[in-house]
Amino acid sequence: MKSISRRAFNLGFTGAALGLPLASAFAASDGFDTGQAEWQQKFDGDARLRVPRSETPLLSQQTMSGTEQAIAQYQQLASRGGWQTVPSNATLKIGSRGPAVVALRQRLIITGDLDRQAGDSPVFDSYVEAGVRRFQARHGIGQTGVVAKQTFTEMNVPIQTRIRQLEINLVRLRAFSGNLGSRFVTLNIPAAAVETVENGQIATHHQAGVGKIDRQSPVMQARALSVNFNPFWTVPASIIRKDLIPKMQQDPNYLTENKIRIFTRQGQELQPAQVNWNSNEATNYMFRQDPGGEINSLGFVRIDIANPHGVYMHDTPAKGIFGDDYRFVSSGCVRVQNVRDYVAWLLKDNPGWDRDKIDEAIRSGQRIDVRLTPAVNVYWVYVTAWANENLVQFRDDIYRRDGFGGGAVAQSAPINNANAADEDLLPPIR
Repeated sequence: MKSISRRAFNLGFTGAALGLPLASAFAASDGFDTGQAEWQQKFDGDARLRVPRSETPLLSQQTMSGTEQAIAQYQQLASRGGWQTVPSNATLKIGSRGPAVVALRQRLIITGDLDRQAGDSPVFDSYVEAGVRRFQARHGIGQTGVVAKQTFTEMNVPIQTRIRQLEINLVRLRAFSGNLGSRFVTLNIPAAAVETVENGQIATHHQAGVGKIDRQSPVMQARALSVNFNPFWTVPASIIRKDLIPKMQQDPNYLTENKIRIFTRQGQELQPAQVNWNSNEATNYMFRQDPGGEINSLGFVRIDIANPHGVYMHDTPAKGIFGDDYRFVSSGCVRVQNVRDYVAWLLKDNPGWDRDKIDEAIRSGQRIDVRLTPAVNVYWVYVTAWANENLVQFRDDIYRRDGFGGGAVAQSAPINNANAADEDLLPPIR
């Protein structure tokens, strides 16, 4: 067997990104000999490689060009028949065998997630598992290497749907082809991910928690103005109606346990027992949660963003969400993973605000507001398909804005734009 370099191995596995690797993957389906190198001797080790994280910003000329190339390549593949569906009547994993595994191999090969030299064995081996992980990474699915419902659904989306998805999102990417600033933040809502960009390169990556289907995070262009350490959280009227009143009906101690105080319009503090929770009386009052990152819904930090929607970015005490595939959990605001790294990047040009100073401000427990000098451009975008130097990426059309069904979204909640006052969710009842 001929040898293959590690870089060539990576390119073969990320063939759905740019011309040469993807063309090689396509050739596997029609018998063309592209001269692509074959597998290297250390195959067991290589089979465990992960898809490298892109350092190319989502909003960039490179991503637009990559997406254009991906469209052309997917169209070429479609002209040759596209891909066949993978039978989904049983979960496929290491040790599985049969015709469904053969179909799975061909599905992975045709989009470059598995090198064609892997062959058409009916056995699900470590090579197939590596290909599945790479496919899952390209579609925002947890990289388990197991083909279950969500992975089957994504694999069996028709190629014409994928082409249309790329075309729709190319238009969205082109809308941001102007000067975005030397330093800016991008939130991609369908990916539930944040990236900071400086001088054309990604500086930091962050998982995010974004708006629920019925409380959507808005698409917008705005500016981050200040960082608020140890903030209070004022509960929006919409959340009082939708969430707080029902929680108090379930647990009369909820407000006390979560350090949420009640104030009249005149500033007088009320006790929970003074409010009729079987009515809408509570909507006449202000509810404010005390600072404290372990319990406050905003965590230790809030980033103030000038916008008409009343939304912002912030820390959260519920950090477990960042390990989930499904992170559409808020009422419109955005929860940011590793928020201290994010804040350190935002405050980079503020003299004296290094990481030690940030940690000190958080430890103090005191409300401290720091104005960003200068303000930083922030772009909240809705991009469900794109391509860069590594691979073609697809995400669920979670808010159903692409204009057609498809993907693994199986949500049935009604679609409403986020209310301007919807900011974040109340803590759970403990």
